Amino acid sequence: MKSPEEKQLRRLKDRLGYSFVDDARLRQALTHRSASSHHNERLEFLGDAVLELAISGYLYQQFPTLDEGRLSRFRAQLVKKQSLADKARSLKIGQHLRLGQGERSSGGFDRDSILADSLEAILGAIYLEAGFETATASVLSWFEVELNNLATDQVHKDPKTRLQELLQAEGLPLPEYKVIGIEGKEHEQTFSVECVCRLVDEPVSANGDSIKQAEQQAAATILGRLDAD
Repeated sequence: MKSPEEKQLRRLKDRLGYSFVDDARLRQALTHRSASSHHNERLEFLGDAVLELAISGYLYQQFPTLDEGRLSRFRAQLVKKQSLADKARSLKIGQHLRLGQGERSSGGFDRDSILADSLEAILGAIYLEAGFETATASVLSWFEVELNNLATDQVHKDPKTRLQELLQAEGLPLPEYKVIGIEGKEHEQTFSVECVCRLVDEPVSANGDSIKQAEQQAAATILGRLDAD
């Protein structure tokens, strides 16, 4: 008779569309560094590279007339942390995560960074067990809806690019971004960034799990204020 954990893993494997031969790989992919020294960070490192290549290969084949810039924006739209976290939620990965007491009590089961990293770690584990072709098939299956919805007229520029182009069109200096604070542990830091822009009266600050994310949020805030005005 299967244990409750084995039954839960079976349901997760069904949602992933891949049945691990060695469940130990899957367990490691679900283990945060706060729970064990045998955690998922190396698998996440590997899965990140597999994901980038799988998506890049698909886009290269699917959109033969698009230039490198547009292909890059498509890829960024799909592999950004928020997209990966949302995909992990749809696969209900959070309920299977192995977290330390501190992470459990602070809501780590639903934290974007942990969910995104765990999804990449699972992909890394699939790659190690079954190879790149199977890992790519998993990626294309997980992101089938998003990939099918891509179209050349749906390439959305990120907020920083839109703000920069708006300033250039007005003949104004480009925005200046400065890190004004860093909080949290080394692997779970939150960055605060300030943006100075001639289109608003005072600097705008924003937070993010990375400097890039904080800068994008600051730019998005400025664009939102300009739209409201």
